Amino acid sequence: MTCSPFDLRGYFLRELPDPQQRQVEAHVKQCQPCREELDRLRVTEAALLSLRDEEMPQRIAFVSDKIFEPSPWRRWWAAFWGSAARLGFASAAMLSVAIVVYALHPVGQAPDLPKPSPPVIQTISDAEIQSRIDAAVTKAVAQVESRQSEKTKYLLADLESMRQRLVVASSVWEMDEKRNSVSRVTSANYGGPHVQEAK
Repeated sequence: MTCSPFDLRGYFLRELPDPQQRQVEAHVKQCQPCREELDRLRVTEAALLSLRDEEMPQRIAFVSDKIFEPSPWRRWWAAFWGSAARLGFASAAMLSVAIVVYALHPVGQAPDLPKPSPPVIQTISDAEIQSRIDAAVTKAVAQVESRQSEKTKYLLADLESMRQRLVVASSVWEMDEKRNSVSRVTSANYGGPHVQEAK
């Protein structure tokens, strides 16, 4: 926003005559909005001067120019993929080559491997078999017994804790009974609901 009688752009570009130039200069020293506008003009000039100078193009390119035509390889590739007959011929040729390669390659011949030696059969006597069975049964019985003893210990500990809780509960119940009986005796001795009037 500038004051209307003053041309700040002309002042900035030094296009005004000397008397008007000095008059605008004096006004800018006193007017804040004009000073801000002048600062914006300076920033714009600095930004424009920082741009690189580029040469104008001598001529405009047309679509018909050679530079826009695809290379011969690209034209051939586009024509090849656009033709169903050429694609069919190429796939038939590839299939034929695959069949020939398969026919020439020997199938089913395994490389020579050393023959495995026949397995060695060990003879085990009936007594040894029975001793192995007995050892396995003894081991299984020992495992079952140890698990059973652990379970029994756990159940006994659980029963003991329940017994202790019952003992505590019964003592609490006995104390409550004693309190109730004491309160009944006290209420009977000291008047309770049937208090006799004092004479």
